[in-house]
Amino acid sequence: MRIAHPYPYRRHRPLSSLIILIVTQRNFSLISLSTSTSTSTSSTSTRRPLLLLPPPRSLRTLTMASDDLSTLPAEDEKYGFQRSEMYETKLAGTVDAYDRHVFLCYKTPEAWPSRVEGSESDPLPKFFASALKARKNDIAVKTKLTVCEGREGTEFSDGDVLIFPEMIKYRGLKESDVDSFVNDVLVNNKPWASGVHEALTGSHVFVCAHGSRDRRCGVCGPVLIDKFREEAELRGLTNQVFVSPCSHIGGHKYAGNLIIYSPGSDGILTGHWYGYVTPDDVPELLDQHIGKGEIIERLWRGQMGVSSEEGEKINDQKLPNGEDNKKSEEKPQENGNQIQNNENFSGCCQGANGFTCCKDVSLEQNSGSEEKKLKETTEACGKKDALGRLSSLIGKWEQSDVLAAAAVVGAVATVAVAYSLYRRSG
Repeated sequence: MRIAHPYPYRRHRPLSSLIILIVTQRNFSLISLSTSTSTSTSSTSTRRPLLLLPPPRSLRTLTMASDDLSTLPAEDEKYGFQRSEMYETKLAGTVDAYDRHVFLCYKTPEAWPSRVEGSESDPLPKFFASALKARKNDIAVKTKLTVCEGREGTEFSDGDVLIFPEMIKYRGLKESDVDSFVNDVLVNNKPWASGVHEALTGSHVFVCAHGSRDRRCGVCGPVLIDKFREEAELRGLTNQVFVSPCSHIGGHKYAGNLIIYSPGSDGILTGHWYGYVTPDDVPELLDQHIGKGEIIERLWRGQMGVSSEEGEKINDQKLPNGEDNKKSEEKPQENGNQIQNNENFSGCCQGANGFTCCKDVSLEQNSGSEEKKLKETTEACGKKDALGRLSSLIGKWEQSDVLAAAAVVGAVATVAVAYSLYRRSG
């Protein structure tokens, strides 16, 4: 193979080349290479094959990014933050009750199968989930298991176990250790005999990015993780806010889904769940929730240690969230209980003898079914209130009857004594 010299040394033999490349996605092909050699008497044109190396990494990255961008609008509209189901469902009360959350660090979201806790190819998560299920009745507190990312050489590696609200970490759990770990730590609440726990610090954000389980989480999760890390770095919180992808936590339709474990304003660790989170919400979650311990009410799903029913009631009560908090503080008091006038509120009527027919009522505009529920609740409250008043009135009648009877008996006794004394004196 002849290779043209890059620096022609003869004036009558200039080298000119025309290389036309077509770049398509991640590779490119050569269309033609034409080399013209001129002399004073003749000119010839030849074509020679050219051996090409793969494109540089920067070019490959650029073309891959352009490929992804071409599919982003469709992905976002169907699975991402622009999908039609966003904000269609009330979020409060969509978290089942639990009191402790255990995270098993294991591989990456790309490697997780749809049911990572039950996969035959992933023995560690499967053994852990099976051990928890087998000892369920022996564990004093309701415990939830979730898989999160584990990477060697990072804060959380494969086999590490994180426990909230205890805020502790055990390193390097193996399949053979699962039974003893569950027995010592989760059943008997003792330190693990085969390992030493470390204290966790800071705030921990777990974002569902389980794409093999649901595409919505696979699209929204990674974007939120990148945004959290970016915003945390801008605020100098890299060593205080730790963001990790996690497996399915329930409620795919609420994606982006995430859980924040951080100390509240009183210093006590809390675990709050958020749904319908978009990248635009991340700064607010960092500044308000993590920074000030204030709940972002419009995105709030529930929290650790609270049942779904209690979560709905908490959402109906005062939540420390800026202007909403101020409005709540201005509401009047009745019987020592603060009455809310939020979009979702509790409608109550106070009956006799402390009886109440309080019932949560959700008022939403243009919702006939909810208005019907409110009407039924109001009628029920009216009936209960009337019965209460009647019961109270009957109680009062019975009391007056007793007093009257006692008065009559006393009068009769007095007459009898007087008559007896009269006869003796006569």
